[in-house]
Amino acid sequence: MGKITLKHVNKSFGDVAVIPDINLSIEDGEFVVFVGPSGCGKSTLLRLIAGLEDVTSGQIDIDGTDATYLPPAKRGLAMVFQSYALYPHMTVRKNIAFPLKMAGLPEDEQEKKVQNAARILNLTNYLDRRPGQLSGGQRQRVAIGRAIVREPAAFLFDEPLSNLDAALRVTMRQEITELHQSLKTTMIYVTHDQVEAMTMADKIVVLNAGNIEQVGSPLELYHRPANLFVAGFIGSPKMNLIAGAAAQAQGATTIGVRPEHLDITDSGPWRGVVGLTEHLGSDTFLKVTLDSGEALTVRAGGEVALRHGDRIALAPQAGKIHRFDADGKAMA
Repeated sequence: MGKITLKHVNKSFGDVAVIPDINLSIEDGEFVVFVGPSGCGKSTLLRLIAGLEDVTSGQIDIDGTDATYLPPAKRGLAMVFQSYALYPHMTVRKNIAFPLKMAGLPEDEQEKKVQNAARILNLTNYLDRRPGQLSGGQRQRVAIGRAIVREPAAFLFDEPLSNLDAALRVTMRQEITELHQSLKTTMIYVTHDQVEAMTMADKIVVLNAGNIEQVGSPLELYHRPANLFVAGFIGSPKMNLIAGAAAQAQGATTIGVRPEHLDITDSGPWRGVVGLTEHLGSDTFLKVTLDSGEALTVRAGGEVALRHGDRIALAPQAGKIHRFDADGKAMA
């Protein structure tokens, strides 16, 4: 079991409230991603759950038990950090077995658990190597293996892929997602990369300045952002946000349109000039400056034959316009 509940959790450093007041429920077996810009409090929140930071006020329950003041070792959680934190002089086998050795498990039980973790993570052929003989992705798998053998109630990942190159991040993202499907254990994953959040999560928690802006599935956040912050943060490329006359005509202070929801037409209401064009094969992204001054991103087909300086007309697709009021909140 791995249900985690936060009740009015607050964390302050002196007079600065990093986490003002958070209520959140994470169900057993969920893959939950904390996402937001640098400094939004996501890592601090993870450390509060892990017990590596003390709460200023509030309560943290793990499987119905008040764990607010329990030490990290008593919470039944396993944390995987951005840095691998492996012992360089130990083999992979000894690194994975280390928490079991500290717990006093017999060596035959240690070996059984190590072999099982190595099988799950495709590390069986590397058990006698040292970390210096492994790639970055393999080292991160060893760190995950060290967490798996503890059989925790939940895994806590603190930006575990930040040290890897782009291609390896994609591979490890898939491996962690498959690991969750295999283990069915609660996972909480911290990242500033909204693409990781969108592709991995059952549930995303969007944080901004220590506050929860919205909680929901990836598609809920993408199609129904609760406010301007979520609208501008979730999605790559991000949503086009337009103020002025175009928004007022829709009865809003600001309107938002996703790049893929703008059609290039002969008689669209928005006219402008093409600037930068990014050809990615299946897609082409156009940076368009409207005559009214707004800069938009348009997602078009890979074969679109537009160049820098071309004039075009754009039309937002019916039913795909997001409206926001003067407070930045989504309107019905």
